Amino acid sequence: MAKKQFKAESKRLLDLMINSIYTHKEIFLRELISNASDAEDKLAYKSLTDDSMGVSRADLKITIVPDKEKRTLTVSDNGIGMTREDLESNLGTIAHSGSGQFKAGLAQDDKAAEDIDVIGQFGVGFYSAFMVADAVTVITRAWGSDEAWMWQSDGADGYTITACEKEHPGTDIIMHLKANADEENYDQYLETFKLQELIKKYSDYIRYPITMEVEDYRQKPKPADAGEDDKPEWETVKEWKTINSQIPLWQRQKSKVKPEEYNAFYKEKFGDWQDPLAVIHTSAEGAVTYKAMLYIPAQTPYDFYTREYQKGLQLYSSGVMIMDKCADLLPDCFRFVKGVVDSPDFSLNISREILQHDRQLKVIATALEKKIKSELLKMQKDDKEKYEKFWHAFGTQLKYGVVADYGAKKDLLQDLLLFWSSKENTYTTLAAYQDRMPEDQKFVYYACGEDPEKIAKLPQVERILDKGYEILYCTEDVDDFVMKALAELNGKQFKSVADEDALPQTEEEKKAAQEKAEAGKPVLEAVKEALGDQVKEVRISSILKSGACCLTADGPVSLEMEKYMNKVEGGQHMKADRVLELNADSAPFAALKKAVDTGDKDTVSKYAALLYDQALLLAGLPLEDPAGFAQMVSSLMV
Repeated sequence: MAKKQFKAESKRLLDLMINSIYTHKEIFLRELISNASDAEDKLAYKSLTDDSMGVSRADLKITIVPDKEKRTLTVSDNGIGMTREDLESNLGTIAHSGSGQFKAGLAQDDKAAEDIDVIGQFGVGFYSAFMVADAVTVITRAWGSDEAWMWQSDGADGYTITACEKEHPGTDIIMHLKANADEENYDQYLETFKLQELIKKYSDYIRYPITMEVEDYRQKPKPADAGEDDKPEWETVKEWKTINSQIPLWQRQKSKVKPEEYNAFYKEKFGDWQDPLAVIHTSAEGAVTYKAMLYIPAQTPYDFYTREYQKGLQLYSSGVMIMDKCADLLPDCFRFVKGVVDSPDFSLNISREILQHDRQLKVIATALEKKIKSELLKMQKDDKEKYEKFWHAFGTQLKYGVVADYGAKKDLLQDLLLFWSSKENTYTTLAAYQDRMPEDQKFVYYACGEDPEKIAKLPQVERILDKGYEILYCTEDVDDFVMKALAELNGKQFKSVADEDALPQTEEEKKAAQEKAEAGKPVLEAVKEALGDQVKEVRISSILKSGACCLTADGPVSLEMEKYMNKVEGGQHMKADRVLELNADSAPFAALKKAVDTGDKDTVSKYAALLYDQALLLAGLPLEDPAGFAQMVSSLMV
């Protein structure tokens, strides 16, 4: 039969298909298996309406046969098959999702519609075979027909359709693989281990068995007369195996899946050696139908806080993997979650690798976000020990989520946060903190430092604790940002113990403080003159009780922000406007006043430097001149 030529428009489109549409050449096997599965589906559906066909779904299967000598790879199905008219008039299997839309788009244009029988006969995915093959042969026989047909093509040069023989209905796609090139190894698609890898990766949940003959290394049976000293012998045998799992775990009823099955799936799929802390098995029907199985890991991945880490859930469409990591399904604050999402409703592009629009993704992502929070709250309530384990692994990520995007997710995350409680001496939620607040407490208090023990010794916390108020001890650099992003807790403002107005003062207390400030003015001026630009201001403290001094900040940049930003690689090296606060009732202040009153500027200078360096140490800031500090302390001991 004479070769039919592809028309100019189709040639260009076919070239685009082969060279540009797909990101990875290995996708071809996924596409051909999906088409084979469609053929099986059509036969199975037809058999439901025609009892005389005698077709059992259990007999349907897909077969993969590599032949290294002939350099061919064959994908066969025993599905509905095709007639010659099917091949000619585009009545063959349409690939899932994007291909149907692609066909409809062509039909709107008269010129393109003339060629629809060429590109659309198997669906677009069929032509992905030409990414790895220099010639493709299709042998097909329709169910109920005695005739078989062979379609052959070596790509854009055209195709032929001729009569042939085929014993059983179904379709065989025979690809003659290209020769290896400098950067392409086509030989790998003839290796059974590589084919098994691709089937498990992309087509593991095709509902029909995908069978292939594979080699196995096993021990020979011992002869009946073998003695105890006979050594075992091994042999290589070939046997047909079903490669795919067929029924995904997430498609089964939750009540029928055992915990060990969830855990085994997680470890195998996501390469973790620990069981997950929680499993979220959920589904929805409605505007968007989907099934999802999500996991909350027990440990932080080694690269979690690096640029190399990629968030995302595995995305399936009707059991076929579309994306390994779909980032749009998870907010950054929950980027630690692993899992799969499967939906038949995704609108995919022509290669079925990218979604054409994200309406469905947004609906699913919003629902999953709520499910993840609900599961974490349940863990927090029912198993405190497990939740604290989760918190140690991913609490910092939740805090970053509060701060990110100007606090866009703070309402979502607020109930999940934990902080160390000065009263409970353990972790507490913000809700539990508020439940314990006395009626007269105006603020939610927090203090920042390296660890709870050191924070408890800070001079700024003394007055708050003496009032019987609870303080949240913040031990991470990001915590100060978190508190400022949260701003308030059900109407109660977050307040640092270092803030001047941390404890509201009565009129009498305000008057006494003003008198102290006025009386100590000469001392404050002398200390400011001695320290110069190292501090913006020196003032009488209203937040100290027995401590001699402390360092606070004036303005929007706190001392904690300064420390954090100076640690961040590539971050802004900002500096807070430092304020040295002195306790007018302390012995060091009395010594300073005596030196000022006697005009001993040298002693004033030493005392001022000493108090400033002490304040730096208490604040967790580095000394500007450690050697000078040591010499000064020594000189005062003489």
